[in-house]
Amino acid sequence: MRNAVYLLLAATLLATSTGCLIPMYSADPIRRAQQLIYTSEDLRAITDEWERIWFLDQPSHMKPYRTHGGIL
Repeated sequence: MRNAVYLLLAATLLATSTGCLIPMYSADPIRRAQQLIYTSEDLRAITDEWERIWFLDQPSHMKPYRTHGGIL
């Protein structure tokens, strides 16, 4: 009987929760929008950082026009 109550309680908790138990973003819509913008900007900056680390942001010398590539 006790196991059935625990199972029912666990099922109720899992069925009523959406996502994490602790929300990642604020409940205030204005603050939540600001947090989402900051998060998306951070994720967008990852590709720029990755290209800078692996030197992928350097000019290509395979272009049809000449590129100096150095500091002018």
